[in-house]
Amino acid sequence: MELIIYALAPVAVIILYIYLKDKYEKEPKQLLLISFLLGAIVSIIITTILYRFFDLALPLTNSLSVLQQFVQAFFVVGFSEELSKYLVVLLFAQRHKAFNEPFDGIVYAVMVSMGFAATENILYVMESGPTTALLRAFTAIPAHATFGILMGYFMGKAKFSNNRILLNLSGLVLAVLFHGAYDFFLFIDFIPGIWIGAFVSLIIGVLLSRKAIKKHQLASRFKNDLEVKS
Repeated sequence: MELIIYALAPVAVIILYIYLKDKYEKEPKQLLLISFLLGAIVSIIITTILYRFFDLALPLTNSLSVLQQFVQAFFVVGFSEELSKYLVVLLFAQRHKAFNEPFDGIVYAVMVSMGFAATENILYVMESGPTTALLRAFTAIPAHATFGILMGYFMGKAKFSNNRILLNLSGLVLAVLFHGAYDFFLFIDFIPGIWIGAFVSLIIGVLLSRKAIKKHQLASRFKNDLEVKS
């Protein structure tokens, strides 16, 4: 039980952070919970199926091959995991009437991402212990959050644009690129010091995520209404 708490604590912190950043029109808690559970269950199932497919189509035969690790990072892990989250946001959250401003794209994408991260983190922490929980609290969990924010930024814009398909896919591609870059530098750890690239990509992702949050906050259709009431 203690390990599960360690695994879920950073997820809860990020969820609270995004919830508080949704300043002008909070999303229904029930819908947030459903999004989280869909990420924790459905996205994991989709990812598992995609992993099985890629294991057959693109098997890793040489773990010391930079090219093969590139394929694993971007096309197997990054694409599979982000597509699984993207489909939940696209087919469930984005269609809901409560999704009524661009910032909601960030909220729901992060909720789905944190559901996915929660399940993944529990599995890792139960296998490897509290040290892994501490390390992932400052690396993998924030990384999943940034992937969700970057995806959600564009999916939020897509809901209210005539270029919905292009913007939705832009969110997916950006999330896959950042996820793939983060994993790639970790996967090629046989090159001394290269792992630093993962932290550089994470820092860039965090900085872009902060800008994305601020832009959608400033563009909120509910911002002026709240200011008038106050």
